[in-house]
Amino acid sequence: MSNKINHSMSIAKPDAVDISTTQKIALSAGIIGLFIMVLALFNTNFPSQGLFLVLALGLISAGTIVYSRDAYLTKLEGVKNDGVWFKSISSRGLWGWIVGVILTTFYIILYFFPSYLGLGIDGAENKGLIALFDPLSKLLSGRPASQWFVYGTLYTVAILAFGYKFILKYRHNRYQQIRTISVMFFQLGFAFLIPEFMYVMNNDLPYYDLKSVWPLNYYIFDEWSVKGFLSNGNIGLALIVFGILSIFVITPILTYKFGKRWYCSWVCGCGGLAETAGDSFRQLSSKKMSAWKLERWLIHTVLVFSVVMTTAMIYTYLGYDKNNFWLTRSVFISLVIAFLTLIFVSVMVFKRHELGNDAKYGAMGFFATIALLLLMHFTGTIDQLFYIKSGTLRSAYGLYIGSIFSGVIGTGFYPILGSRAWCRFGCPMAAILGFQQRLFSKFRITTNGGQCISCGNCSNSCEMGIDVRAYAQKGENIVRSSCVGCGICSAVCPRGVLKLENDSMDGRINPTEILLGNDVNLMDLVNKK
Repeated sequence: MSNKINHSMSIAKPDAVDISTTQKIALSAGIIGLFIMVLALFNTNFPSQGLFLVLALGLISAGTIVYSRDAYLTKLEGVKNDGVWFKSISSRGLWGWIVGVILTTFYIILYFFPSYLGLGIDGAENKGLIALFDPLSKLLSGRPASQWFVYGTLYTVAILAFGYKFILKYRHNRYQQIRTISVMFFQLGFAFLIPEFMYVMNNDLPYYDLKSVWPLNYYIFDEWSVKGFLSNGNIGLALIVFGILSIFVITPILTYKFGKRWYCSWVCGCGGLAETAGDSFRQLSSKKMSAWKLERWLIHTVLVFSVVMTTAMIYTYLGYDKNNFWLTRSVFISLVIAFLTLIFVSVMVFKRHELGNDAKYGAMGFFATIALLLLMHFTGTIDQLFYIKSGTLRSAYGLYIGSIFSGVIGTGFYPILGSRAWCRFGCPMAAILGFQQRLFSKFRITTNGGQCISCGNCSNSCEMGIDVRAYAQKGENIVRSSCVGCGICSAVCPRGVLKLENDSMDGRINPTEILLGNDVNLMDLVNKK
């Protein structure tokens, strides 16, 4: 503890909490593990790469686990703020900016300069950091590591190690424990191990993360990917069919029953990393009205861009002659426009009153999408769309959204923008699920306004930038497109004001009602008498 004279009358200690000797030892172990990787990055010739890889990952994991146990098991159950706004790393201080710069630099090198990590070019052997991971990659799939294997391994280790920390921190809440175990399971199994095993069984199959749904797995509909699946018989066809069913059948049904939380908080790797490794930065998410307005415009703009780019990507390898294949460019563009029109008309007819003023913005997005698709169709040539070469256009979405936004900004800026900047401002999957959740999901967070003491714990812990306290004070149900149903607001509430529910659609949206006491609508009671 600092010896400086502190005149604050706050009952919370204004200084950051000192760390114990055990925590210092754990931090040292983690730093040594990272240092081994830094040495590998500079082409250090280790006598046994496999041994030093195990040592590096083991020290990082063990350091995180030991630190977490000492930090949380020495305290009573229940979430405390623990001075997060007084720590440099979690309050946009110097250490926060340093970590942000390091993460952002790593992502830039990973996506755009993998040779600096040691990736072998044109069949050359790997060097540096990537070579350190060769033994593990060869053990799992029999092939040398790539920058994506290195990233996937580090990503998985981070979710597992920090997931354990998360479970200890929220051990008073069973929902948080089960949810965290779920994202750890899906990341380790579906995102990391299964694709490696699929390669062993059939190395001609394109990479496929089974839990990644369009538009996150935009690559599944690229020409090389489709040809790769179709050339592998029934298993390849089954994967394409599963991908399509995930979009149009599985996702809407699960969102209807459970809200977008079934994916964003239980399955998604991006959400898994944000919830575990990014938990220390969740309070940095801006709750300003201006941030909410930017979020709504930006994420739906990305969704329009994703729809147009995916349509354009498929459009580029379709032909004009129906004798060659029935799905010509004209038929495909007509089907896409008809499907989007059906959704738009259905929403306007059946859900117009729930959208309110947002209906006009939805209409703007719909007509903008249709206009872009028609422009693409009537100005496109064999080699160009939107007067851009088809190959360049196909890579645009992967570069600007899949790489720069989700990786460099979305994760690299954890210590600056909060842990779910990508989920909040850029993820097109979150936009689709949010649209479904807002209009026809049973999920909501109910509030008991009569019990709220306005402590602000809920708003402080919301990584999606929702001012939860404002809803709780008025007793309004929280039905927001951006809400991922993580439940942390409920977990940190000292009064049990917030409750996650899957109930009927009746009374789900109550923006004009003020509920008091035990969530009773007093006007309904008066009108019934």
